[in-house]
Amino acid sequence: MGNVLSVRQLSKHFILHILGGKVIAGCEEIGFDLKQGEFLGLTGPSGAGKSTVLKCIYRTYLPTSGQMLYTGKDGRQIDLACAPEREMIRLRRREIGYVSQFLKVMPRVPAVDVLAGELRQKGWEMERARQRAREFLKIMDINQALWDAYPSTFSGGEQQRINLARTLITEPRLLLLDEPTASLDIVTRQIVIRVLKDSKAAGATMIGVFHDLDVMGRLVDRVFGIEAGRSSTQCSPPQVATDLTPVPGHYYDSASVECGAGASTDRRGSGRIASREDTL
Repeated sequence: MGNVLSVRQLSKHFILHILGGKVIAGCEEIGFDLKQGEFLGLTGPSGAGKSTVLKCIYRTYLPTSGQMLYTGKDGRQIDLACAPEREMIRLRRREIGYVSQFLKVMPRVPAVDVLAGELRQKGWEMERARQRAREFLKIMDINQALWDAYPSTFSGGEQQRINLARTLITEPRLLLLDEPTASLDIVTRQIVIRVLKDSKAAGATMIGVFHDLDVMGRLVDRVFGIEAGRSSTQCSPPQVATDLTPVPGHYYDSASVECGAGASTDRRGSGRIASREDTL
């Protein structure tokens, strides 16, 4: 089975003009491959560059250098690092989904229409889209009394489920998840884990950022550690399946440990204009 995504020597730098042009490396020479239906977990300390990698793949950040070779449904290979904006818009609408850490939606749109709006962008008729949205709200265990309410009035856990549902409802081929279970209670976390497992079983390919190693161990096929923006080229001793303590730049496969080095504001939809060296 071929790779859905091959990341090669991915780097992203930020220029801080307020600090005299100081250059900060968000990530440096990151590399990994991802096959159809795999779930790759990214882990490492806060500020290591995990979210930067996701944002580069989704292209809310334009990489400074490197390649991100994505194979689409039609079999064409596209380098996301340099793909035209129109191509990225098309891919976001049809193939690549991104779940950020926080829900950001229009303030006075009911939850059912938040989800239905994602399908409307794909050409669905309104009532059909709303019916599918209701089905997803039920799957996510959102109280039916809230379906016509505004998500801004929801609890944090309810908002996170809406955040996940609005991406999953489009059935993306590649799903990028930035801490999908952060700050969730045990019951809500179980709901999200179940939904992600169902999506994976249906064939979705995923990359997720996690700090909760227990949740990560229940979802992912491999773990890729990042530290200080970099992946390491050194192999560590074999780990048992239950030991998911990450070593930067290494994969851990629950069946047989595989060890090897990898060879702004969030915007959904149109994507912002970015530069190779973002300035802050």
